[in-house]
Amino acid sequence: MKKVRLKWVKNRGLDHIIDRDTDTKACCLLLEYIGRHATQTSSPVPARTLSQFQKNLGLTIPVLRFLRRYPNLFLESPHPRYPSLQCFSLSDPGSLVLSRLSSAAASSDSHLRLARLLMLSQSRSLPLSALFPLRFDLGLPHDFSSTFPSLHPNLFSVSRREPGVAVLSLKDYPADLAISSLQRRHLESPSYRDLKKPPSSLGAPLAFPMRFPRGYGSMNKVKAWMDEFHQLPYISPYADPTGIDPESDLMEKRVVGVLHELLSLTVHKKIKRNYIRKFREEFVLPHKFTRIFTRYPGIFYYSLKCKTSTVVLREGYERGKLVEPHPLATLRDKVNYVMRTGVLYRDKGLTKLVLDVDTGHTPDDYDCGDHDDDDDDVENFILDISDGEEDEEEDGDDDEET
Repeated sequence: MKKVRLKWVKNRGLDHIIDRDTDTKACCLLLEYIGRHATQTSSPVPARTLSQFQKNLGLTIPVLRFLRRYPNLFLESPHPRYPSLQCFSLSDPGSLVLSRLSSAAASSDSHLRLARLLMLSQSRSLPLSALFPLRFDLGLPHDFSSTFPSLHPNLFSVSRREPGVAVLSLKDYPADLAISSLQRRHLESPSYRDLKKPPSSLGAPLAFPMRFPRGYGSMNKVKAWMDEFHQLPYISPYADPTGIDPESDLMEKRVVGVLHELLSLTVHKKIKRNYIRKFREEFVLPHKFTRIFTRYPGIFYYSLKCKTSTVVLREGYERGKLVEPHPLATLRDKVNYVMRTGVLYRDKGLTKLVLDVDTGHTPDDYDCGDHDDDDDDVENFILDISDGEEDEEEDGDDDEET
């Protein structure tokens, strides 16, 4: 299969959404951390403790400046014993927002998404240190490592692969979950091409939805390349890739399918590139898998916004909004609305919660900014986990591809 080298094109609409959702994620995680700290110690969090989380939160400004932007959610006060030391706690509106986020995370289908993620791996198990940074993207509760094995004992178990390395494993392989999002889409609404195909095996050709940057989709050489690519058999990301030539076009399509399925499992249809790198061996991905994102710009958008590398699934967004918004994503959009109104009125000294509690308004009822395109992203962050600094040297090699 002859490959066409396409130039990377910046998408301002998707970059804007990534920038916006980075702040939303940082706010949600700070709410959770301060709330947990208050529950455990009954005291506010010192400012110097929060200031060290800037990189993990993905913020481009100091954490203290970020907190002071939203006085309707975060209260600043002197330390009870050391007045010169500033502390932060949650306001009443902040506590209300946190309780809603916690309830939504506990009642969501996140355990099924986590099970599918484990099914993508060769050993049906993944280290908890690699799963914690994905917690926000998958919509997992903060204590999923202890609650999921107890709530679903037939599905999950925690063990130690080696000293100091805790691993979450899949005890049972639910075959009904081993159907990719692309396969479900074609089964639910088959296209004309699908109807002409015999209902054969899982290896039948399936076409990925394509949304090329403006001008690329009409190029004859791109059309010919994509037609040839779509004619290749579709290998399910949950199938064993043993026996496939690592250098073949079939393996490349299988890698595209794995990355497509991984992004489909996330709440916001996007993820940081460094987090994917931690699953490279378990998912049987090539060393320089970032080339896949730039080689198939009709499927993925590779963004360098917010001083990090983020991958977005293009089909997940349309006109700046999620095509199929998850209830947790809808609630996070409401949190963003509260944040924006807090910024708008903070100079007037108002700290009133502007979020409608019982009127049933949706985020679409409010102006969430102008977006030219699709896509939304939030930086993954866990206060107790490093942010993958060990991958920075390899990142430089992949960034040269763009």
